[in-house]
Amino acid sequence: MKEPLKGLKVLDLSTLLPGPYATMMLADLGAEVLRVESASRHDLVRNMKPLIDGQSAAFSYLNRGKQSLALNLKHPEAVGLISQLVAEYDILIEQFRPGVMARLGLDYYTLKQVNPRLIYCSITGYGQTGPYRDKAGHDLNYLALSGAASHMGRKASGPAPMGLQVADVAAGSHPAVISVLAAVIGRQSSGEGCYLDISMADNTLALQALMIPAALNGAPDPQPESNFLNGGGVYDYYRTADDRYLSVGSLEPQFRQRLARALNIQENPPLEDRQLKTLLQQKFAKQDLETWCEELADQDICVEPVLTVSEAAEHPQFVARHMIVTQPSGERQVDSALGFEQQPIQPAPRCGEQGAQIMERLGYSQTEIDKLRDAGLFD
Repeated sequence: MKEPLKGLKVLDLSTLLPGPYATMMLADLGAEVLRVESASRHDLVRNMKPLIDGQSAAFSYLNRGKQSLALNLKHPEAVGLISQLVAEYDILIEQFRPGVMARLGLDYYTLKQVNPRLIYCSITGYGQTGPYRDKAGHDLNYLALSGAASHMGRKASGPAPMGLQVADVAAGSHPAVISVLAAVIGRQSSGEGCYLDISMADNTLALQALMIPAALNGAPDPQPESNFLNGGGVYDYYRTADDRYLSVGSLEPQFRQRLARALNIQENPPLEDRQLKTLLQQKFAKQDLETWCEELADQDICVEPVLTVSEAAEHPQFVARHMIVTQPSGERQVDSALGFEQQPIQPAPRCGEQGAQIMERLGYSQTEIDKLRDAGLFD
């Protein structure tokens, strides 16, 4: 099964990361995705360094396999054009602040009159309701407000920014895709679409599956380095002699015992976590990362090196899994990790690249397209 979502058609009215990552996953699975974007206010990701053939590597990754229609949504003709598209593209994903699509005349309740089967997904920081609905925010803010940041980092220094956008992707993109596909299945029996309100803050709250249930039921709030998963025990990162790091995930007794044996640490009677952790810190600091990797390579103890991104791309595990692919242009990308057999990756579109083709398919003549262009519809 190469393209399980072939036949689904998605309008993507999002920018930056959460929405484009969600629609990238849908496109990777065979959905036809049409980006509706502004030609005068480019997605900031387009200009991130490095640029490859005029577009950023990040943009090329997030928007591979999609088409692009440049459209000024404030233009009077935009509502009619989107309405025509909604009759054909019956899934819409947008990322504007609450109320913006309604002001444009493109809210769910308006567009579902055009197509009752429309599945309309809004991805926002705080959702469509509540006192924070109109507030701006970023990944860092959602981690903070949801309590997730309060038990990250170290006691001495507090929470630290993460290079991985957990709230944007794990609490935005992924629940959006799950909800959209669930709605597609539901529509098969009901014949009706629905509105989906995806809040990244809500989903970040929900992600704390091993921490928040206890705190909600009388246990103390988790703090940095306060439990076995956030640095309070052996499960942690350890500095090596060359200022690199090893990850130690030896939680279960069998892994812990093998780890102690591999490092010639006497654990009879069993050491307290803090005692064993101190010994591990001392041991790992005596040799460089490469030496430790060689010595521990054949040990089944849940210990792995902290690699750079470039090193990870060359690691034998990811090479064997064909996770890095090279385009004919020479550009390298991470392949889809969704488990289905993949088709060759198609490049990301230029802004408005398929505009004329889309308009012609909707029945517009070249003369009409030229007039609308002169009137600023495609700005």
